[in-house]
Amino acid sequence: MSWNTYKNPIKALIVLAITALSLWAALPLQKKIHLGLDLRGGAHLLLQLTPSETVKTITPEIQADTIQVIDRRINGLGVTEPQIAKVGTDRISVDLPEIKNPEAAEAALKQVAVLTYKIMPENVRVEADAAQAACTANPKNKKACDFVNLGAYNASGPVVYSGRDLKSAQPSFDQSGNPDIAFTTKDPKKFYDITSKNIGRPLAMFLDKRYISAPTIQGPISDSGQITGQFTQDQTATLANDLNAGALPVGIVIIENETIGPTLGNIDLAMSLRASMLGLGLVLLFMIFVYRLPGFLADIALLIYVAMMLGLLAIAHATLTLPGIAGFVLSIGMAVDANVLIFERIKEELWAGKSFRAAVRTGFSRAFTAVFDSHFTTIVGAFVLFELGTGTVKGFAYTLLWGTVFSLVTAVFITRFFVDVLVENDIATKPALYGVKDEEVGIFAKSAGAQA
Repeated sequence: MSWNTYKNPIKALIVLAITALSLWAALPLQKKIHLGLDLRGGAHLLLQLTPSETVKTITPEIQADTIQVIDRRINGLGVTEPQIAKVGTDRISVDLPEIKNPEAAEAALKQVAVLTYKIMPENVRVEADAAQAACTANPKNKKACDFVNLGAYNASGPVVYSGRDLKSAQPSFDQSGNPDIAFTTKDPKKFYDITSKNIGRPLAMFLDKRYISAPTIQGPISDSGQITGQFTQDQTATLANDLNAGALPVGIVIIENETIGPTLGNIDLAMSLRASMLGLGLVLLFMIFVYRLPGFLADIALLIYVAMMLGLLAIAHATLTLPGIAGFVLSIGMAVDANVLIFERIKEELWAGKSFRAAVRTGFSRAFTAVFDSHFTTIVGAFVLFELGTGTVKGFAYTLLWGTVFSLVTAVFITRFFVDVLVENDIATKPALYGVKDEEVGIFAKSAGAQA
C-alpha cells in the first residue's frame, strides 16, 4: 500500500466534501446570505459620543456600554439584524436594514429615558395635574408645558428612587382599561422603606424631569408597581422599552443619517449580480479559449471557489455589501491569474521538450513561488484594510482577503488535482488540448541545438 495508489481518490473525496459542504451552507442563497444596507434598504446612522457631567472622557468601556444600551433599544423596536459597531474611539455606526420607521429609531437612540421618583407636595401635584391637562390640550401653552417639563420636578423633594433600580418594565393596563406600565424593582426592601414611610403622600414620577404622574401611596410597595399617566398604548410600549434599555452613559449626536429605499437597494443588487455574472462568464470563456482543456478544468475549480466563498459568507454570518461584491469579483481575477501563471509555465516546459507528466510537475512547482508571492502580498494588504478600515472598507477587505486565500487553494490544490488525474492516466495528452501546437513541442530544445 503506497500513497501514490490512494492519493487521487483521497483528494477526490476532499474536493467533493468541500464542494458539498459549501453548497449545503450557502443554499438557498436568499436565506443564507445576509445582504448589507446598501442592497436591502434601510437606515444608516453615525453617532458621535459626547462627554457628560459624570463622564468626562470617552473610554473603550463607555463606548461598549453605549453599544449595549443602543442594541437593547433597537431590538425593542423589533428591527431585524441591526448592525452596531465601533467607529474609532468615540463614534458608533448603526445600520438598520429594512426599517419601516427610521424616525422612531432615531428618537429611541436620542432618548435618555431616566426615570426618577420624588415625594411631591399635594399643592404641587394639583398644579402639575392641571398644567399637564392644559399642555395636552394646547401644546403651545408655554407656561403649562414648562411646568410639566421642569417646573414640577424642581418644586418637588429630592430623588428617592431611580429608574436604574428597576428590574423590568412592560406595557400593561390598569383596572379601568387605561394603558399603564407595570414594573418590578431590583431592591424590594428599598422601595418598601420609601413607600411605607410616605403612606398618603403623592409619589411623583418624572421621565427626564418631565412630570408623568403622582399617584398617592396607599400602602407599602415592595417588588412591583404601576406607572400611570395619560398614555397611549404606543407610548407605554416605547417607555417600557426605554426603561428596560436603561440610560445612555453619555450623550450622543447623530452626525450622519442616510435612508436607502428598498427599490434602490434592489436595483443595485440586480446590477451588481449582472456585472458579476458577466465578468465570471467572460473569464470562463477566456480560460477555455486560450488554455483549452486545462482552462476548462480551471473553470470547474473556479466554480468550486465561488461555492466556497458563498459557503464562507453563510457560515460566518457575514454581511454582503456592494464593496464586498467588488472584493469577491476581484478575488476571482486573482484565482484566474494564478492559473494563468501555472499554465504558461506548463506550456514553456512542453516547448522545452519535456513529457506531459514532467511538464505538469515542473510547471506547478516552478510557478508556485510566483503564485504564492502575488497572493501573499494581496492577503497582507487586505488584512491591513480589514483591521484599520471601517464600514464598507471592511466588507471589501473581508471578501478580498478570504477570496485570495481560497483562490490560492483552488489553483494549487484543486486545479492541480484535476490535471494530475488526466496526465497520470494518460487521458487527453495531445499538445493541442493544452494550447500547444504539435510543431511547437520541443521548440526551445530545437532552437538551442540549431544555435550550437
